[in-house]
Amino acid sequence: MLSEVLEQLAIKEGGIYLDGTFGRGGHSQGILSLLGSSGRLLAFDRDVDAVDSDVAMSMLEDKRFTLKHNCFSALESVVSSEGLLGQIDGILLDLGVSSPQLDNPGRGFSFMQDGPLDMRMDGSADLTAAKWLSRVDEKELVRVLFEYGEERFARRIAHAIVETRTEKPLTTTRELAKLIEDVIPKREKHKHPATRSFQAIRIEVNKELDELKEVLQQSIRVLKQGGRLVVISFHSLEDRIVKQFIRSESGAKYDPGKFPIKEADIAKGVLVKRGKPLKADRLEIEQNPRSRSAVMRVAERV
Repeated sequence: MLSEVLEQLAIKEGGIYLDGTFGRGGHSQGILSLLGSSGRLLAFDRDVDAVDSDVAMSMLEDKRFTLKHNCFSALESVVSSEGLLGQIDGILLDLGVSSPQLDNPGRGFSFMQDGPLDMRMDGSADLTAAKWLSRVDEKELVRVLFEYGEERFARRIAHAIVETRTEKPLTTTRELAKLIEDVIPKREKHKHPATRSFQAIRIEVNKELDELKEVLQQSIRVLKQGGRLVVISFHSLEDRIVKQFIRSESGAKYDPGKFPIKEADIAKGVLVKRGKPLKADRLEIEQNPRSRSAVMRVAERV
């Protein structure tokens, strides 16, 4: 959704922008192409492979561009250290796992190819999916599968994992996917049985929803008046958090009811929603099937 991103960010030649998820650099390159000589782009990525990529190295030759190996929840502290609090014209957050991460069996994100049960977005982090599954309490595992994967067979899967690990720890994606296939009694059409569980475990290992909630709150303090927040999510849990955040920061923060209170004393949000949620068009979905679930929401600091 590159063209939609650039349109919604409303790039100013001399503006300062943040790309919270550098990935393969496509969005960052698009933003840089519209910036003038006085413009600036600060990008983040928690994946060291993305930060050390050939694309990143090439782009770093541009003095307008800075790339940080960090989670986007570090956004406010980094911006503050650069002396740019309240001066940011636009923030882009392209959530979820990237295509290079999914396509590399060694990263352990996909059940389509066999690989180590890793799932770390930041390869320097200690906790892998295999480690987490080897010690998580069964009740907690049920919660994660149900809440983060919306998996209706969460109890069956969690019990099977706990039973299996008493004899042999799960160490590969194929082992976990096969276990889930064997346990689930009913299959969804056109969806692999392990899809929801892999999503849930990945979210937990990387604390993705906590990171998202944190960076959304920080965006208010980082953006300047008129600055845009553009968020692309790929599943309902992420989108719900973004939707509720924008709603909570638009207009009155709470309903005072019948209490005698002055309007000036009612806390107000500082964002306004811009338009309806956007989705990838048919051409992009044909070229990149993974974009079919993408939802873009846009808000402006007021």
